[in-house]
Amino acid sequence: MVDSDSEDVNGYIQEASGGDFTAKDIRTWSGTVLAAWALQELGEFSSKTQARRQVVEAVKSVSTELGNTPAVCRRCYVHPEVLDAHLGGTLGEVLGKKTARAGLTPHEAAVLALLESTGP
Repeated sequence: MVDSDSEDVNGYIQEASGGDFTAKDIRTWSGTVLAAWALQELGEFSSKTQARRQVVEAVKSVSTELGNTPAVCRRCYVHPEVLDAHLGGTLGEVLGKKTARAGLTPHEAAVLALLESTGP
């Protein structure tokens, strides 16, 4: 058995992707996509309080998947634009559009379209 550390993992990711990506980038992308679709599954809300509760529930779900606390997950692994779009009532509309991108799942393509639409 060979011992591997984060440098080895990040080196492999950079070699395989041809980009300057790390394991944290992959975890952040995964957390962002998982949060977006957890919120989508929770559906529309009838009040800001309900919307905030849905965000808490979605972040808890993602934190369980990633093995972090909800606070760490929200701060480090979920893009704030996804949460803002949900709280603003536009997440469902954006994720509902048919979006395709080579190399991405439909869910990932929809989240990327959301992030691209919000600017740099």
